[in-house]
Amino acid sequence: MATIAAPALATTGRDGAASGPQAAAAAARTLLVLGDSLSAEYGLARGAGWVALLEQRLAERHPGWTVVNASISGETTSGGATRIAGLLDRHRPAAVVVELGGNDALRGLDLNATRGNLDRIVGASREAGAKVLLLGMQVPPNYGKAYTDAFAQVFQDVAKAHQAPLVPFFLDGVAEDMSLFQSDRIHPNAQAQPRMLENVWPALRKLIGKG
Repeated sequence: MATIAAPALATTGRDGAASGPQAAAAAARTLLVLGDSLSAEYGLARGAGWVALLEQRLAERHPGWTVVNASISGETTSGGATRIAGLLDRHRPAAVVVELGGNDALRGLDLNATRGNLDRIVGASREAGAKVLLLGMQVPPNYGKAYTDAFAQVFQDVAKAHQAPLVPFFLDGVAEDMSLFQSDRIHPNAQAQPRMLENVWPALRKLIGKG
């Protein structure tokens, strides 16, 4: 599968009530999404993915946030760990959503390496002053109980180590319904995106606070 980079989303909501340095500082909060094809709008019309829907919701309910979608189709935790320092330096996010790991499982990569990469991503984000939300993934039962349990545990371990909030299963309510997938039976379709957003929103809303 070719690697497809999703265009970065960068829209800042404004309430129009203030101006000057103080208002500019308040409007400078950036939310960085670091993910794979599930967040990169693979096979979807631009603006149909859950990150785009999140951007719209933030503009309505939490004006002053900019969303930067740094997700790339085919991305692994290793790729994310390699890119995170540059992304943090470039965008200086106040919050980071990490949605990686699924491709590690598909490629049968070592789970200790996956854990280490996620630890590096979350740790670097926290050290840069960003709050972090980790989106957990699960693999189908045909991988075997031992592997599926160990894979799910990776996300729990990293979240616990950094005291970061975790969405246990990003595709909850989607994975078991094939009508919510594209013809490849791997990537969720447009109809699944609102549910994916709802899976993320409660934890994210707590993370970024009231507004």
